[in-house]
Amino acid sequence: MDAVPKRLPDSIAPSWLVVQALGTLFFAATLLTAREANAGIWTAYGVAAACWLAFVLLAPRQPKTAAALLAAASALPAAIVGWAGDSSAILLSVIALGRLATLTSVSVGTILGFGLLDVALVVTSHALAGQSVGESLADAGVMLLLVLLGLNRRQYEVQATQARALLEQTRFAQAEHARAAALDERTRIARELHDVLAHSLGALGVQLELAEALLSERSDVDGALRSVRRSRRLAADGLAEARDAVAALRRDVLPLTETLAAAAAAHARDHGVSVAFEAGGETRALPSAAVVALVGIAREALTNAGRHAPGEDIRVQLGYAPGAVRLDVRNALGAVTRTGEGFGLAGMRERLALAGGTLTAGPEDGDWRVLAEVRT
Repeated sequence: MDAVPKRLPDSIAPSWLVVQALGTLFFAATLLTAREANAGIWTAYGVAAACWLAFVLLAPRQPKTAAALLAAASALPAAIVGWAGDSSAILLSVIALGRLATLTSVSVGTILGFGLLDVALVVTSHALAGQSVGESLADAGVMLLLVLLGLNRRQYEVQATQARALLEQTRFAQAEHARAAALDERTRIARELHDVLAHSLGALGVQLELAEALLSERSDVDGALRSVRRSRRLAADGLAEARDAVAALRRDVLPLTETLAAAAAAHARDHGVSVAFEAGGETRALPSAAVVALVGIAREALTNAGRHAPGEDIRVQLGYAPGAVRLDVRNALGAVTRTGEGFGLAGMRERLALAGGTLTAGPEDGDWRVLAEVRT
C-alpha cells in the first residue's frame, strides 16, 4: 500500500509574526530609499523607526504599550509630510497606521481616533508647508483607505478568535454531554442490576428460609431438598440475568404483556403461590423506557410480596386506557407489617418519573397495593 503523504501545515508561522516581519521590511526599505537632506526630518524618521521596533518587541507581552508606540510611529511622519522631500514620510505613516488598525487589543473607536488625528496632521502639515490641497487630500485618502483595510483585517481576526472560543465551548459542552450521558447510562445499569439481583436474591432468600423451616420444624428432608434445589436454580438464573442485564439495555424489549405474564408465572412456580395476571384494554406499543420501568416495578413488587407475605396469593393487573397504562399489583399484607417502600420501590419511582409516570405504594383494604401509571 502506498504511503499517504503528510500534509503540510496550514500555516508556517503565526499571521501576526508574518505581518510584523513584512512591516519591518517595508519600514527598512522606505528608510533606505529615502532622499532627504533635512536632519530634523531624519530625526523624526529615526524616532518613528525606534517606535516601530519597540512595538515589534513589546506586542506579545505588553499590547497596550506597543499600540501607543505604534500610534507615535504613525503620527511623527504624518506631522512632517508637508516638508518631506519625497513620499517616504507618508509611506512610514501609513505602514504604522495600517498595522495599528489591525490590532485587536485596541478598540475601533481608538483606531478611528488615531486615524483622524493622523489625517489632521497630514492636512495641517501640507497647509503649513504651502502644499496644494490636492496633495493633502490624496495623502489623507490613502491614510483613510489603509485604516479601512486594517479594520477589515481586524474584523477577520476578531471573528477567528470568536470562532476558536466557540469551538472550545462546543468541545467543552460535548465533553460535558458525554460525561452526563455516561453517568445516566451508569445509573440505568445500576437500576437494572438492582432489579435483577433484588428479584433473584429475594426469591432465593425465601426458598432458603423455607428449607430451614422444613428442616427445623418438620424435619422434612425431602421438602427441604426440593427447596434447596429450587434455590440453586434461582441462583443460577439470577446470575445469568445479571450477566445479560447490561446487554439487555441495548436490545429491543419484549412486549409488555408477555413479559409481565412470564414474570408472574415464574414467581408462582418459584414460590408455590397463585399469581393471577390479567391484561385489559387495547394493547399498543410503548416507549422502551416505559416498558422497562413497568417490568422492573412488577418484579420488585413480586419480590417484596414473597419476602413480606410468603404464601399469600398475588394479583397483577395491566390496563391499557386512553392516554395511560396502569400496572396494579396486590397481595395480602401478611404477618410482617411494612413501614415504607424500601430502596427498591424508591428506585422504581425515580425510573418511572423519568419515563413520565407516577408510582404509589401502600396498604389498602387489607392488601398491599403497588400502582404504577405511565402517561402515553
